[in-house]
Amino acid sequence: MTPPVTRLDDTVLPLLRRGPLAVVWEPAVFEVSGPGAVTCVQGLLTNDVEKPGPGSLVYGALLTPKGMIVVDYWVLRLGDRFLMLAEPEGREASLDLFRRQLPPRLARVQDRTGALEAVRLYGDHAPHALRSVGLGDPPGPGRAEEREGPPGRGVFARPQSAAPFQGLFVMEAETRERLLAALAGHGVTVASVEAAEAARILAGWPRLGREIRDRTLPQEVRYDEIGGVSYEKGCYVGQETVARLHFRGHANRGLRGLIWPDPAPLEGESVLAAGGKEVGSVTSVLETRGRQLGIGMLRREVAIGEAVTAAGRPARVVPLPFPPEPLVA
Repeated sequence: MTPPVTRLDDTVLPLLRRGPLAVVWEPAVFEVSGPGAVTCVQGLLTNDVEKPGPGSLVYGALLTPKGMIVVDYWVLRLGDRFLMLAEPEGREASLDLFRRQLPPRLARVQDRTGALEAVRLYGDHAPHALRSVGLGDPPGPGRAEEREGPPGRGVFARPQSAAPFQGLFVMEAETRERLLAALAGHGVTVASVEAAEAARILAGWPRLGREIRDRTLPQEVRYDEIGGVSYEKGCYVGQETVARLHFRGHANRGLRGLIWPDPAPLEGESVLAAGGKEVGSVTSVLETRGRQLGIGMLRREVAIGEAVTAAGRPARVVPLPFPPEPLVA
């Protein structure tokens, strides 16, 4: 199967770097609360939610007992309750997992999908755009705060620097259009979901259903590099496999960048080494400014700089994330 190609208008690419740019996100959203919410979420997520404390934003995943990713989340801790945001494809798996692993007397789960929505902000200056619409200064990296202003009430969060976006505002669905109108009135470009997908690919960030598939381990999709796993916290489901791989071994495959010299139709997803041996697969592709960039899950022995045949065409292997201009110029 050939991976879909995300095509980005040349004028939008600089805004992903500089901003201000906003993109609507309609994630699966779950609110977890109750006397044991912190302990329960800490015992499931690959990342640490206790150490950052209330008012934090972390990225992580819930795993199978064998250490394979089920769903990945952006997790906002607001006091002793959580908002857990996942791609829509992860909703059913999340409901099943929460039903089996969270005791209701300790941690109650409410599906807020559709009732709560999000706007992601892009560009170095984008988080400050919320100041102009009366929502105050952006919080520090990895922090989240409940805010209220003329567009309405919501949670304003800022991820760590490796993330593909620079700001996140989560609000009631009816607040979204007021926020977008206010941002647009203060010079913020409101872009399509293709812009968000482009930013994700450029950041080398994995996505459920693309890079994260059945039997994917956290270290295979750059969790060490993007801060998606803690090796200092206590036990969580699947930890034994993740810790053993980290301290005693290595992943046999991992994400790499791919560059094709010019845009042309791709065929299939296989990546072949010089001798014709299959060494991986293409998972995501971006076409912008007259060239194609992509992410591939490749065997560990495939070297940076190596020439391969990816999706039927000559390509070069590069590190992730993709650097700023001039690589994509």
